Amino acid sequence: MDRRELIGLATAAAISTRAFAETMASDGSLPSDSREIITLWPGTPPGGEGVTAKSNIIETSKTPDLFHDRAVVHVDVPLLMVYRAARPNGSALLLMPGGGYGGEFFEREGIEPARVFNQSGITCFILRYRLPGDGWANHSDVPLQDAQRAMRLIRADAGKYGIDPARLAVIGFSAGGHLAASLATRFAANVYAPVDAVDRQDAKPLVAGLMYPVTTLGNGTNPGTRHWLVGDKADAATLDAYSVDKHIPADTSPSFICLAADDPEAAPFANGIAMFGALRAAKIPAELHVFEQGKHGFTIRNIAGKPASAWPQLFMAWAATHGLLAAP
Repeated sequence: MDRRELIGLATAAAISTRAFAETMASDGSLPSDSREIITLWPGTPPGGEGVTAKSNIIETSKTPDLFHDRAVVHVDVPLLMVYRAARPNGSALLLMPGGGYGGEFFEREGIEPARVFNQSGITCFILRYRLPGDGWANHSDVPLQDAQRAMRLIRADAGKYGIDPARLAVIGFSAGGHLAASLATRFAANVYAPVDAVDRQDAKPLVAGLMYPVTTLGNGTNPGTRHWLVGDKADAATLDAYSVDKHIPADTSPSFICLAADDPEAAPFANGIAMFGALRAAKIPAELHVFEQGKHGFTIRNIAGKPASAWPQLFMAWAATHGLLAAP
């Protein structure tokens, strides 16, 4: 998926139960958005010298007067949006929206699931990570740089958010699923030089949720994801290096994989199912759910009333067996 497709894409989701949507401000914000924002880096992010791209939020909904489906198509300041639970239980979740690494659908793959998880007491952090196509040095690693830094920042300030730093998980959608899987397998990779004391924190997630993920950059990959992450002329070694199912270390985080059998954009057998097989072969705890219907990009609104709508409860039930929802 390239940026032109992303800008032109409009969700086919069901209409919101609200009669009218909120009015979007010129900066792309809504009145109900969290105003608790954490910037990831104290200065220019790694490799940012000369980057001129500016964050740009677009509306992709065909009926913005009824519901919004916002996406960001450039990111100059990576950040976290904090969504606190009304009755926090000490657990936390870092959410990574997808968009083929050419953008991020932070509404339906960030805010909407965050509000569902909030209802179960989970404090949520939505990651707005840098995009490889915006001119950053070491561009293929900038999403992982931001993901590692986000985990470390959350843990460093765990007391501020009322969370247990040991009960911090990650969940990613589509290309965000690739990023979540990268974090689960490469949480200790040296992809940036430490900038302050925060970088002494552990970046490993307790568990990882991979929703309809892209996990391979080889046969069966999503072409847009491959294009934006490594380029169309990447050699075989590069494609292998960024295919997360090819590199599963013994300390990989336990992983939950969920997808639809009719997914036309992240071929199930080449991506999520292959990842499940690789995790099991490496003796990493893993769970796989394949729904008959859902296509690609299902989250909350798109599958209301369908079997796939059970996925948040399935994820939480599984994550509880690994300690995410244990009593604080």
